[in-house]
Amino acid sequence: MHKPIWADPSIIVWSRLLLDSYRYWTGRELMHRTGTAADQARDLYHAPFISVSHGTESDPILNYGNKAALQLWEMEWEEFTRTPSRLTAEPMNREERERMLEQARRLGYLNDYRGIRISKTGRRFLVEHAVVWTVLDAERAVGQAAMFSKWTYL
Repeated sequence: MHKPIWADPSIIVWSRLLLDSYRYWTGRELMHRTGTAADQARDLYHAPFISVSHGTESDPILNYGNKAALQLWEMEWEEFTRTPSRLTAEPMNREERERMLEQARRLGYLNDYRGIRISKTGRRFLVEHAVVWTVLDAERAVGQAAMFSKWTYL
């Protein structure tokens, strides 16, 4: 039997960074946190909202998507975590997406982002009320993350 994605030690660590960084920037918790770091990683993976992140490569690669995100983008974990994050937006929306990410890098986080994204199969959706934040590890930026719970298929 496979070990669940959220039980991987690197995902447990990354989940903690996502949660801690969200609290650092916003002063709020992304979700109710109880139990061990592994318990929190499990809860984040199964959360009813979308949670995604990418690293700091020159062309950032998605490195986390919870179950809801994998379903929304219509991908399995292995494919999702090899995908350049720019491909979550159509070419015509990538410049606007990059401006938003740069603003989030500069400010630490953005509240109430709105933008159009696209799934692997070409299904377009409007994301609303997203929070985008810089993921920190010991005050060093190691990625960017987003969460949202409202989207509409177009």
